[in-house]
Amino acid sequence: MPGTSDAAARSMTLPAISHYMTAKPYTIDRLASLADAHRVMKEHDVRHLPVLDDGDLCGIVSERDLHMVESLIGADPTSTLVDTAMTDRPFIVTSDTLLDEVVEIMTDRKYGSVVVVGHGGVEGIFTTVDACRALTQILRERAV
Repeated sequence: MPGTSDAAARSMTLPAISHYMTAKPYTIDRLASLADAHRVMKEHDVRHLPVLDDGDLCGIVSERDLHMVESLIGADPTSTLVDTAMTDRPFIVTSDTLLDEVVEIMTDRKYGSVVVVGHGGVEGIFTTVDACRALTQILRERAV
């Protein structure tokens, strides 16, 4: 497009992460137990939980993180806190970040998820499962 920067042209043709993220994800407090995290994940069929400290994002914990802490250090899931297993400083983006940018970073750094944050805090989460759903939708739209 003449007179338009590459970034501006891309933003007009590529979708933002908000189109494919899971909005209002389940979260967990950093002082909850690993058993609590397992329960929330199982009840809601999710594998990643943003971790909050007094309502503010402070990390993310995955099902894999929980199992690793439990197996490596023999942690008792009922008494070990989520902040023991969480990854602090998770990969965060805003809802208007373009899908291709997020997927590229996730791929390059082997991230399983990204937390979408706005003025009100955690707005969503985008995982590898969401990326597969996005790919499926985009491929089907192109096939029409």
